[in-house]
Amino acid sequence: MRRALATSLAAVVLIISAGAAHAEPAPPLDWAPCPDDPEGQCATLSVPLDWKKPDGPRIDLAIARHQATDPARRIGVLLVDPGGPGGSAAEFALSGLFSPEVRARFDIVGVDQRGTGGSLAIRCADLVAGGPSIHPRDEAGFAELVRHNQNVLAQCRERSGPVFDHADGATVARDLDAARRALGERKISYFGLSYGTTFGQTYAELFGRNVRAMVLDSVVDHSADLRRFVGDRAAASDDSFREFEKWCGRSADCALHGQDVRAAWEAALVRADAEPGGRQGLLDSMYFALRGPDWFFAADLITGGPSVRTQAFEPNYESVRLASVCQDFSLRIRNFREYERMRAEELRRAPIMRGSFLGHDEATACVGVAGKPANPPHRLDIGAAPEIMVINSRYDPTTPHEWAVNIKKQAPRNTALLTYEGWGHIAYPRSACTRTNVDDYLLELKTPAVSCPAVPR
Repeated sequence: MRRALATSLAAVVLIISAGAAHAEPAPPLDWAPCPDDPEGQCATLSVPLDWKKPDGPRIDLAIARHQATDPARRIGVLLVDPGGPGGSAAEFALSGLFSPEVRARFDIVGVDQRGTGGSLAIRCADLVAGGPSIHPRDEAGFAELVRHNQNVLAQCRERSGPVFDHADGATVARDLDAARRALGERKISYFGLSYGTTFGQTYAELFGRNVRAMVLDSVVDHSADLRRFVGDRAAASDDSFREFEKWCGRSADCALHGQDVRAAWEAALVRADAEPGGRQGLLDSMYFALRGPDWFFAADLITGGPSVRTQAFEPNYESVRLASVCQDFSLRIRNFREYERMRAEELRRAPIMRGSFLGHDEATACVGVAGKPANPPHRLDIGAAPEIMVINSRYDPTTPHEWAVNIKKQAPRNTALLTYEGWGHIAYPRSACTRTNVDDYLLELKTPAVSCPAVPR
């Protein structure tokens, strides 16, 4: 019995020791006014380069906060991330997105994801430019894409240094918990947009007991395999186009009102074949019009009216996705035959939009990436977390509503899904209903409604 007791105590000591490296207090933050926003406070957060080697080399991450404007009623810290990947969370924390009451009750804090903003930004977009088609037509075209991508990866890794191999979602989640400890908070609330929901899901899995509240807006389903990662987005793109088509049918403001919108779209694609941007350029522009949505712009694209617009993701997106998206999802297309199967599934599910702009773009960007992903997709396991709010537009070509429904199915007991019955990417600012439901949840932990009506366009 004494021997068994000694063995048990030793095991407990080992467990405590193993967790100590991740549970020890983080170095304190030295706050100072932000250079571009005196109302905000900026600092650097010191974290291990590799969380598996907590005593190894360290790196500094940019962190910023907007302090609660009503300190007497302060609830705590709201960690935020704008997604992308590539958006600056530090800048997002100081933005005007949140309501006055949320800004009054929370210190809003953003930590720039590794490889982004002020956190050792990975800058490799120039290496990506000018590459071969991401729609290869044969074995030779696919082989050329592989060679190009592998060259980009090698140069990007050399240019960026070791942070390139330590920027996956699980690593970011551990950085967020380091921020919690450095802020001296027992629990945090979290608000993630788009790809920021990947970090939120992983944080809830690893540190669910440290979560007070969490909002996942326009959720990226971290359980999606290659087929769903691309195919679900393709189907959502066609759904969004059909909504635009319906709007044209009922709105005299649409330049295509009274016409066969689908036939006009097909004719526009044929015309685009002879233009500089080509058919793919028109398809890409239409995706951004639906993502907004900006249906007047969509109609202009079809009628041949003004269509020149600067469309861009976060400034660091094309670079950091190689270190994050390719390590958070199993986007490993090994040969042309696998590519053909993926492409056929895209076209089957999206005959109008010819597939998914974003899903296809990200999947083909990861062609040539070696090894298994560092933070592989899997079924969500957030049993230790409190009730998490998931919110999504019904018609979103970037993060399909189907993904939000799947998150709810995977964690039915501690997720609440609010559907905005309208259009576009990012749901929180869409209406008074979406704002009120999110705010009430964050402020009072009130379970949200099931849906919010679409705001007529």
